[in-house]
Amino acid sequence: MKGKKFIASYSGGKDSTLAVYRAISQGMEPLQLITTYNLDKERSWFHGIPQPLLDRISKEMNIPISLIKTTGEEYAQNFEKRLKEAKAAGAEVCVFGDIDLEEHLKWCTNRCIAAGIEAYFPLWQESRKKLVYEFIDAGFKTIITVVDTKRMNEKFLGQILTRELADEIEKCGADICGENGEYHTFAFDGPLFLNKVSYTTEEKVHSDNYAILPIK
Repeated sequence: MKGKKFIASYSGGKDSTLAVYRAISQGMEPLQLITTYNLDKERSWFHGIPQPLLDRISKEMNIPISLIKTTGEEYAQNFEKRLKEAKAAGAEVCVFGDIDLEEHLKWCTNRCIAAGIEAYFPLWQESRKKLVYEFIDAGFKTIITVVDTKRMNEKFLGQILTRELADEIEKCGADICGENGEYHTFAFDGPLFLNKVSYTTEEKVHSDNYAILPIK
């Protein structure tokens, strides 16, 4: 992969951040981050990051970011469209932060096949615990912004992920990496960032079985 130009499917969370970090460390050249953006909620899909924060991430990483503003119904179609545009602009590869969920691998790979671009999964099938530790030990900082209260305790919401906290999550019976959707994060500092991305949090909200800490 060394020397290849890539775009990255970037959620703003720890796994996609680590995937970008690894790709760059392997000698790949970042062209763009692409983030799906929920038109109804005016925040990124799944991790709930507003556009001004995404723009700040782009600035501090010194990598352009492109928002795929989409509804759920047109999600796959609009994702493929952006991949095709990126390929036309010189991208050879799209980097994803998925670890071991086969349905995610299939979905992402199929989008890339349709767009004629290569899919790359730098974290694929590695130990979930090892990856969490690697992210933390590299110096990245991330806050837990969403918790599935059916799978883990709401007390973890708003906490900064450390080795100790990750171990506590695992001891409570949830996946240490949150790969099954137990929790989502917002990465705001670390070796990819020129400066820490400042943010504030709003009042906690609940939606179905999710506890959410909105950031702005």
